[in-house]
Amino acid sequence: MLRPSTQRYSVTRPLYSEDTFEDEHAKVYRKHKRLLDHFIQYFTCTSERAKNTAVSLLPIIGWMKIYSIKDWLLNDIVSGVSTGLVAVLQGLAYSLLASISPWYGLYAAFFPVIMYFFLGTSRHISVGAFPVLSLMVGAVVTRLVPDEGLPANITAFEGLTKDEQRILVSASLTFLVGLFQLGMGLLQVGFIVMYLSDTLISGFTTAAAVHILVSQLKFVLGLTVPGFSGPLSIIYTLKSLFTQITSTNIHDLVTSIVVMVMVLGVKEINDRFKSKLPVPIPIEVIMTVIACGVSYAFNFSENHGVDVVGKIPNTFESPIAPSLQVFQMTAVEAFPIAIVGFSVAFAVAKVYSVKHDYLIDGNQELIAFGASNIFGGAFKSLAASTALSRSAVQESTGGKTQIAGLLSALIVLVVILGIGFLLEPLPKSVLGAVVIVNLKGMLMQVVTVPYLWKKDRPDCIVWVGTCLAAIFLGLDLGLAVVLTDLQFALALFSVFLNLRQIYEPEGVKIFRIPSPIFFANIDFFRDKLKDAVGFNPLRILRKRNKAVKKIKKMIKKGELTLTSEFQINATCSMPIEESEDESNMEDLDKPTDYSDLPIQVNWSADLPANIRVPPVNIHSLILDFSGVSFLDISALKGLKAALKEFIRVSVDVYIVGCDPYIIEKLRNCKFFDDEIKTSIFFLTIHDAMLFIHESHPPKTVSEEKFSVGLICFIFCRT
Repeated sequence: MLRPSTQRYSVTRPLYSEDTFEDEHAKVYRKHKRLLDHFIQYFTCTSERAKNTAVSLLPIIGWMKIYSIKDWLLNDIVSGVSTGLVAVLQGLAYSLLASISPWYGLYAAFFPVIMYFFLGTSRHISVGAFPVLSLMVGAVVTRLVPDEGLPANITAFEGLTKDEQRILVSASLTFLVGLFQLGMGLLQVGFIVMYLSDTLISGFTTAAAVHILVSQLKFVLGLTVPGFSGPLSIIYTLKSLFTQITSTNIHDLVTSIVVMVMVLGVKEINDRFKSKLPVPIPIEVIMTVIACGVSYAFNFSENHGVDVVGKIPNTFESPIAPSLQVFQMTAVEAFPIAIVGFSVAFAVAKVYSVKHDYLIDGNQELIAFGASNIFGGAFKSLAASTALSRSAVQESTGGKTQIAGLLSALIVLVVILGIGFLLEPLPKSVLGAVVIVNLKGMLMQVVTVPYLWKKDRPDCIVWVGTCLAAIFLGLDLGLAVVLTDLQFALALFSVFLNLRQIYEPEGVKIFRIPSPIFFANIDFFRDKLKDAVGFNPLRILRKRNKAVKKIKKMIKKGELTLTSEFQINATCSMPIEESEDESNMEDLDKPTDYSDLPIQVNWSADLPANIRVPPVNIHSLILDFSGVSFLDISALKGLKAALKEFIRVSVDVYIVGCDPYIIEKLRNCKFFDDEIKTSIFFLTIHDAMLFIHESHPPKTVSEEKFSVGLICFIFCRT
């Protein structure tokens, strides 16, 4: 992309004092709004603003207007049925983590989904029980209503059985979690998730996976182990398990091993042949059906002492009012549960929103999950978030919108009211085995530790410290360790707001970053960079790739012919409509493939058949890194992705004033490749501009004015 230059330069300029410099180069002042101006703007109501507010609070209005029954409905039906079957099984399994009766997990796959259908902004996540959240709820439940000993002194417990007391605690806690999330959403604090870095979340979820694994061993081994909570609870649980190991129920153990081996094997087949399989093989559902049949045929419960799911009511239980005493005794745990549930759901939603090119709103997601948990808590549901495996099923089976989620809720409804009795002989060891198998992704995150140790030791220490703290101190205190990084993040993030603009020649954008770049501000950096250049390079790349594919198709069909060199002529007058198929969305993010195209596409000129691609009004982008003293692994990934997006739309990127330490770190972390080369780094803006001037000679600016321009963006201030 770049060629080395031996050109030298010297700069001659007049001697400036502050006064003479300001006389020749006036400062650019920005008009700041007064507090009263903000107040008037906030409370001014117009019809357009009322419409936008309605769409914002009810996102269903936005996507229902573009819903294509012909193209999307069948996909949503297939996805909804597949997701519903998985949601039933995971609902039963994850309720065991919360130390409550299994069927209450089914409520988490029904009530919150209904509310999220109207209020959520993500079209692809599957709302319901999440193992980490269920385990955190279970720790609170067993603290207030222990397996052995008296429950907490709560007036609402009078006259209730132990199971009913636990349901009251779980439902009240879920309700309180919803209140916290709804309150944060109304206060517009959805940005809080950016302070939970990938490293911190990875360490925390790995610790949670270890807790979940240990908690499920009692079901796999068929042992009775009391619930422990608080610091070192995992040690006490393991001690209790090993003291009873000789009492293992061999039928539970063999059943669990068979289920785990089969599920792991078929999941590996699903991953390896996912491009050839129309839908993933629902092995968990298949093994559940087989286990139910075997358990019923051989009467595992009575003949072999196997603990089974038992009676599942074929009706919904009456809603209950939450207990204020439970609120008072669980507020400390409810807040971290609210943060974890939202941050995980938002992270998953963000992945699919980027893949399918639509926007999600963090504040609206808080409101949606808050309302969902309040609604679900009133009907004895578990705290709801999303699970990556379940969301992956909904997306990979072709789900386009939350209609798939609504249909999955209907599948759960059928199970609750109609065929739930078929699951009564299901051994709990099977549910435990399913939970353990689904921990594979979280447990495998431990392989990142050696990489972090070699590439970024501070991040490695954070990962290991967070993981160990959450394992031995408990998930709630472990999250407190995660949030201790918040104050540091806020301090650096506030510095990053100090953006400065300087003189820019035509076709060149200069963007200065006056602070470290790290996990908390990398998204902010990318958003501000897009605002500065005035376009989203990823969207333009996708439109260009769609246009090239369309031109190739038209040439092949004879609808587009060559009239002269590098010119094209369309023989059809009707515009070609863009396909709504998103199955190849990942291909649209790759560099534009001009092979087999006998013409040179000029993206600044009119294209045939009314194909429209937004223009790119710059040819070069200069990033001033003179103020960047630190760059972590998370930011490195985001920076690399941002640079590639610009390079792939033919914008040359240059980085100037970069600290040698950062360049060395980029080399060690394999930042450079065929697209991003070390030759993009220059010592100063002046060096980069001379190179750009050589590569893109100005058409209307004289050499004299260009020299003056160089002096301006070296010395000009705002």
